[in-house]
Amino acid sequence: MHLNTILTALLCTFITMCATAQEQTTAGPEFDPYGKVYAVPDANFPNNTEGNMHAVFDVSRQFKDRPGPNPLIETAARYFNLHLQNGYVSAQLKAALVVHGSAVFDLLSNEDYREKFGKDNPNAPLVEALINKGVMVVLCGQSATHHGVALEKAVPGTKMALSAMTALVSLQNEGYRLIRF
Repeated sequence: MHLNTILTALLCTFITMCATAQEQTTAGPEFDPYGKVYAVPDANFPNNTEGNMHAVFDVSRQFKDRPGPNPLIETAARYFNLHLQNGYVSAQLKAALVVHGSAVFDLLSNEDYREKFGKDNPNAPLVEALINKGVMVVLCGQSATHHGVALEKAVPGTKMALSAMTALVSLQNEGYRLIRF
């Protein structure tokens, strides 16, 4: 009888683990393996998927001791994946990253990052993928100059603004909505 109780408990645990595994985050369709999202079957706002969704992400912090890319940069990939998995189409979505503060180092090319930190830039493949999909990546000229990060040392395709403030206001004037975490 005691063995049956143990087996039943183990079976329940296994079933729970399988159900939980099905609820795990998924990446794609736009950026895989980046930008994993959860399914939210109860989401009911907004109640349609019409209209444009243009967002600008304010990225101001570097996460040096964290493995993998800067989660604030990865938010742009997540933004596309979650909307594309839930009824939006690519033509509705635009995104930009305005990178300033210590996060400017995350935009360094792999070789320049390796020269400075002694390892490959975990952000470079993601930043390249974002740029290749049309995400505007803007480097703050004030922060870049302060930290000694020249545009030619950044991932190719990165744009340089006079300042993050200038870029954020300009993009918001163009209809992008500010998202800051």
